[in-house]
Amino acid sequence: MRADVNDLSWRKSSYSNGDGGSCVEVSDDLPDLVPVRDSKLAGAGPVLVFGAATWVSFIRAVQHRP
Repeated sequence: MRADVNDLSWRKSSYSNGDGGSCVEVSDDLPDLVPVRDSKLAGAGPVLVFGAATWVSFIRAVQHRP
């Protein structure tokens, strides 16, 4: 399956700063996949797509780092 990432709804990470820098966006539109992109590229840059379980594992690891 190939999804058109331009048709997805995107949300900024709660850890992105408000002045336009370091902005990571994710989409919750695909049930088993988590597309991730750099919002500063306004949709013109690459999109990384992770499996949902892999993404959850990554988030948990980041949240529990020292």
